[in-house]
Amino acid sequence: MIVERLKSLRKSRQVSQKDFAKALRVSQQTVASWEVGRTEPSNLALKDIADYFNVTTDYLLGRSDNPQRL
Repeated sequence: MIVERLKSLRKSRQVSQKDFAKALRVSQQTVASWEVGRTEPSNLALKDIADYFNVTTDYLLGRSDNPQRL
């Protein structure tokens, strides 16, 4: 689920993999690996991704269809 949601969020905000990677202080290759499901973000990276897109980690993980924080 994170594969689809991560890629969708990034593209909907028109952020390149390179710029997203720079904001999260990871390599572009790391972001690409997340987006194709080769690897998964660490817990810390998952938190940073949620903060970057202002969504919940539950949304990223597919545990909720509501991206909004309460």
